[in-house]
Amino acid sequence: MTPAQRTWAQARNRLADTVVSLGYPAEFADLLAAQLGSPRAISRMTSWLMQANPGSMEMIVDEMLAIREETDAWRRKKESQEAQAGCSAWLRSEARRKNLEDEDAKE
Repeated sequence: MTPAQRTWAQARNRLADTVVSLGYPAEFADLLAAQLGSPRAISRMTSWLMQANPGSMEMIVDEMLAIREETDAWRRKKESQEAQAGCSAWLRSEARRKNLEDEDAKE
């Protein structure tokens, strides 16, 4: 087992233990972990479960969806920043300036 796989398994196991201790089936934890998509998100969910002690599966699912949305928003932001950095680098590039100069010289 690789270190990354071990991290995933540990996060998932902590989530399963917490879900079961609250009286819900372990299979529910598997579904939550699959939807959350990362050990960090799974750990956030586990922490919330231990602090909030939710009264229903619906509350748990609502929080899982909120964590998932925050994670997705962060990923979209990072992708946008990377794309912007690439565009900015291209705009400042010497090759682009040379192309502009060549086009100006042709006119």
